[in-house]
Amino acid sequence: MNHAVARRVEELERLAPPLTAQPDLDSYWDEELKRYAAKPLNATRTLVETPMAFMEAYDVAYEGFDETPIRGWYLLPKFPRGEERKLPCVVLYHGYGGSRGYPEEYASYLLMGLAVFAIDVRGQAGETGNLMPQSYGMTRGWLTQGILDRDTCYYKAITVDALKALDWASEQPEIDAGRICAMGGSQGGGLAMIAAALSDKPAIAVPHIPNMCHMDFGILNSASSLTEAASFVERFPGHLEAVLHTLSYFDNMNLAHRIRIPVFVTVGLKDPVTMPETIYAAYNRIDGDKRIVPFPFTGHAVTGEMQRQALEFIASRLL
Repeated sequence: MNHAVARRVEELERLAPPLTAQPDLDSYWDEELKRYAAKPLNATRTLVETPMAFMEAYDVAYEGFDETPIRGWYLLPKFPRGEERKLPCVVLYHGYGGSRGYPEEYASYLLMGLAVFAIDVRGQAGETGNLMPQSYGMTRGWLTQGILDRDTCYYKAITVDALKALDWASEQPEIDAGRICAMGGSQGGGLAMIAAALSDKPAIAVPHIPNMCHMDFGILNSASSLTEAASFVERFPGHLEAVLHTLSYFDNMNLAHRIRIPVFVTVGLKDPVTMPETIYAAYNRIDGDKRIVPFPFTGHAVTGEMQRQALEFIASRLL
């Protein structure tokens, strides 16, 4: 079909911007993953009441990057299941400025027979704080905390927190550790994608409209959280190279070659936040079982149709 939408998709499918990866990207992450594998979770899970008669809900706290207690909802369907039947689990990461929300919001997953572990991203709008030290000024929001160094930056903290959430879920007695999905939208989609690249725990990943892709393009053009990094560089122009150097270690475009599990990605072609150029730049570099569904007239939103197709993908792979 020779029309504008088809031509736009074809253009995106051919997109291959230069990588911004540093020479030590893989060795850096290999060493960091070994180091954090040894860090204890120090987790607790506490049964809580909900109005949902067929939901078993736990308030969880665990440690990821540092000693900050990361809060999450661990939810199990309260349907009859044999002692030997373990459940698949969806580990969910929310969008920028959001939270884990309320247990009732995840009922659709439980109706499918899935367990859920939905976490707060540190310091945002949930019940999780942030004990990271801060040694330099920040612009608005959370993104620029520690941004001058890969080991002190906010992206490092939330990435490790996301990976340790998968570790915690895989250790629960009700969970089949071979049937875990990393899933999220926007910021959460970026975390799901980087988890697919760095963790051996998920069997599949569903990055909806993912952030953290082609971030050198995003800091220049996107209306996303990367505008905070742009504001930082506007204030401190001498730090541009340091900021881009840091971001490169958390850019899914650079890490896509490490993804070896099936992924289902969604993208809105009218999205000014997680721009299609950024998502395709990462997606096109995944060499494996992958599927991307473009929505030509969708902006920055995870629509009902996106979620319906994602749940079909999860069911086909995990149930």
